[in-house]
Amino acid sequence: MSSDGFRPLDENSLVEYLKATPSLSAKLGDQFDKLEIKEVGDGNLNFVYIVIGQSGSFVIKQALPYIRCIGESWPMTKERAYFEASTLEEHGRLCPDHVPEVYHFDRKMCLIGMRYIKPPHIILRKGLISGIEYPLLAEHMSEYMARTLFFTSLLYLNTTEHKSAVAKFCGNVELCRLTEQVVFSDPYKVSEYNHWTSPYLDADAEAVREDNLLKLEIAELKSKFCERAQALIHGDLHTGSVMVTTESTQVIDPEFSFYGPMGFDIGAFIGNLILAYFAQDGHAEKDADRKLYKEWILKTISDTWNLFYEKFTALWDQHKGGPGEAYLPAIYNNSELQLLVKQKYMDDLFHDTLGFGAAKMIRRIVGVAHVEDFESIKEANKRAECERKALNLAKTLLKDRKTFHNISEVISAIEHLDK
Repeated sequence: MSSDGFRPLDENSLVEYLKATPSLSAKLGDQFDKLEIKEVGDGNLNFVYIVIGQSGSFVIKQALPYIRCIGESWPMTKERAYFEASTLEEHGRLCPDHVPEVYHFDRKMCLIGMRYIKPPHIILRKGLISGIEYPLLAEHMSEYMARTLFFTSLLYLNTTEHKSAVAKFCGNVELCRLTEQVVFSDPYKVSEYNHWTSPYLDADAEAVREDNLLKLEIAELKSKFCERAQALIHGDLHTGSVMVTTESTQVIDPEFSFYGPMGFDIGAFIGNLILAYFAQDGHAEKDADRKLYKEWILKTISDTWNLFYEKFTALWDQHKGGPGEAYLPAIYNNSELQLLVKQKYMDDLFHDTLGFGAAKMIRRIVGVAHVEDFESIKEANKRAECERKALNLAKTLLKDRKTFHNISEVISAIEHLDK
């Protein structure tokens, strides 16, 4: 045990911990004879245990003091567990249908006990690779993003409440710095952590590093990421942070959460759907070209933004006379001005979404951590062909994002590059 009371748990020591923790042992009916414990953490940072007893079940997630996929050579704060638990609780309060309930949090042990999201739920990314359609995905994700982003912004909060919340989450600085490095810095320079499908993408990776306009645009986005405390964002809202069935959508793993630009969350989700789209040709088989499935992904991308827009602006209209201090009614006191304000806000958010989404796409192709969508394509030349299309679209979106006026134009750009 370290001096601060932290010790990493294995399956044996976890049982003793559960016995000594009433909020968790009660979930198991205080019965430990036939416990099933399975370590399932396939992510980059944490240990994750599924605990199943005769009377109940839950998940235990423990943060380690280093990046698990790299090792102790890359230290990482354990305190991220505090911010994850805090965000699960806040987002769960705002959108309980799509966020797992927290049963227990131990700050010294950097440990969260939460609701087990049971089978047949799977990670969304795996479902997309398998070609499974999720008819409620856009509906659910737009609801989650609209509610969590609106109710933690100045459109709903007064400035005192907002600044207090911002100050709390400023402590998650190490994970923010990790994002700054892997999303906004490493792909645009020579870095020991970068890799790509070589030799096929060697020239493409070099082109990213030599593109002056791309660097100007990524600098603007990095500035927004670091400086704009717009709402409590998930901070890592890719398709590996969502668990799904055809009827349920659950958002997990908000350990990168902080008060940042809304478009970073929306862009991360949409950008990862675009990656899934371009990966489909690598998973297609002779008797199943996935053409119809690709059309479903494009519709989901379009529906996600359009439904988000509809729900977010509806919340704005519903609470325009509330405590939010972004646009005081005494100043924005006529319908014409209110419409202009809303249009500018949503246009800016759309362009932020495209820019951040593109940045997330680029880093998944020429940066440190790639995505299974592409990595599971066994033929390197085919994988590179899919990745190049995604990379070229991302560069276009990043550099020209302000020329796009709606999501339909983005869909058209995707289809044009996929010819």
